[in-house]
Amino acid sequence: MWMLLCAQFAQASRLEVSIEPVFNGEPLRLDSLRYETSVGETLSVTRLSYLISGVALQTADGEWIEFPKVNAWMDLSSRRHLLQLDGIEEASYQALRFHIGPDATANAADVSAIPAGDPLNPNLNGLHWSWQGGYIFMALEGHYRRGNAEPMGYGYHLARDRNRTAISFSAPLDLRRNAGVQIQFDVASLLNAPRPLSFDKDGTATHSRDGDPIAAALVANLRGAFRVNRIVTEVSEAEAQPPVKPIDLPAKFTPYRFTMSRTFPVPDLPRDNPLIVERVSLGDKLFHDPRLSRDGSISCASCHHADAAFTDGLKVSRGIEGRSGDRNAMPLFNLAWKREFFWDGRAKSLRGQVLMPIQDHREMDETLEKVCDKLAASPEDVRLFGQAFGSSGITAEKVSLALEQYLLTLSARDSRFDRAFAGKATLSEEEKRGFELFMTEYEPRTGQLGADCFHCHGGALFTDQQFHDNGLEGDSAGRARVTGSASDQGKFATPSLRNVALTAPYMHDGRFATLEEVIEHYSTGIHRRPTLDPNLAKHPETGLHLTDPDKAALVAFLKTLTDEGQ
Repeated sequence: MWMLLCAQFAQASRLEVSIEPVFNGEPLRLDSLRYETSVGETLSVTRLSYLISGVALQTADGEWIEFPKVNAWMDLSSRRHLLQLDGIEEASYQALRFHIGPDATANAADVSAIPAGDPLNPNLNGLHWSWQGGYIFMALEGHYRRGNAEPMGYGYHLARDRNRTAISFSAPLDLRRNAGVQIQFDVASLLNAPRPLSFDKDGTATHSRDGDPIAAALVANLRGAFRVNRIVTEVSEAEAQPPVKPIDLPAKFTPYRFTMSRTFPVPDLPRDNPLIVERVSLGDKLFHDPRLSRDGSISCASCHHADAAFTDGLKVSRGIEGRSGDRNAMPLFNLAWKREFFWDGRAKSLRGQVLMPIQDHREMDETLEKVCDKLAASPEDVRLFGQAFGSSGITAEKVSLALEQYLLTLSARDSRFDRAFAGKATLSEEEKRGFELFMTEYEPRTGQLGADCFHCHGGALFTDQQFHDNGLEGDSAGRARVTGSASDQGKFATPSLRNVALTAPYMHDGRFATLEEVIEHYSTGIHRRPTLDPNLAKHPETGLHLTDPDKAALVAFLKTLTDEGQ
């Protein structure tokens, strides 16, 4: 649950607005190929995500009270469904209104200035087109099939200022006490009425270009897809969250200046572990310290080489005594924007992630207790831990906090592409063509025949920080090993494409040796199964069949993403 504040009045109440996604009135389930449209197509929903703005309440005399600073992000998979308004004048109201999509000013705003926890922060909501500008107002994605045919994918992205849609209801609200409104968002209505949509006949994708009939149908249907289900006359007080306190901050410290590209969204840096020079320096030393391994033969840096974007050039990494793992070493940069770590996302924090390789028998094969004992035997390390934490005691938590800080400072932000974007360098015609293909949907219906890379690798970070089944052949559990959900079978983290020319071999198991092989996979080698990402599943079964010049252009563009300092 989350909170949006609007303190306008001395005497005030709170309104909770919950929006439940449904299909024909029943709770909408993710990844369930069980729903049917009015044209007889069976579908599932893998993503329903949208932005709300322009919230207003209408008084009994017809005046609309606006809340212009209130924005919200609703998302089915992360169960974001609650909008809470505080500071509402105690009175009776007769109607509620909000809009799908931000207003024109917010849609054109500089996203690098938006705070980390704000609903409009792109790293939080994943609904910004970055280089193209503006937000996706609503994303609806999933699979569908007609009859017994193999499932295909669909991806409807409603955007552009003209498609911002007002939703209003009659809702008698007595806000002389806290109250709530429960609203249903019926996806069946969104697809069926008043303009029925057919994936087969109308198309499987839209990015809301001028004159696109799918976008027009979505706008027309949106107005009737929301309905008030229940008005709650009184809701409980929200619990105040205790302030976050820094962990073991020393009395004297030097703040570390965190720098990033002006095109990046603001990251949610750990407030209980604020960056200081003393901890970053200690983390750097620990990262390169072989004493973290059982036999003193390897360090973290052994599998993460700075000159290879912190990868090791192997299909799968090797630990002490040459022991082989089963995953390719992931690059270590721009981790401040990640929320889950490892290829399967099993670590929920960076400080939790750094301790796992130390204890893994295939990697460093050491206990945390023995690591701390080794470090405590060094007077120099005791001194450094004292400077970083205000006390000389060495614990696994302190080791993890120092490593976290060092890793948070590793960045990739100064490539030739970035310089060209800033007007300080020039891309060749082939590189520009590659960028155009990268950012263009494959949508024959509207004459677009791009490579369709941006859905998973769009934005300034060149990753959506999500997990996808990208059609690799083989029966790997992937993220399902963590979640236990069959719908996560074959899904792995989307790596950033920054510095991608330095990080071969590719994929979670290092199966592709070159960028050319990677592009060929997406052009003709997709392996279809029920969990295949919808944005790949909507492509023809025979693949995109990119031309040789197009493939070469994509490789040329990807090489512009290498940091100039590498």
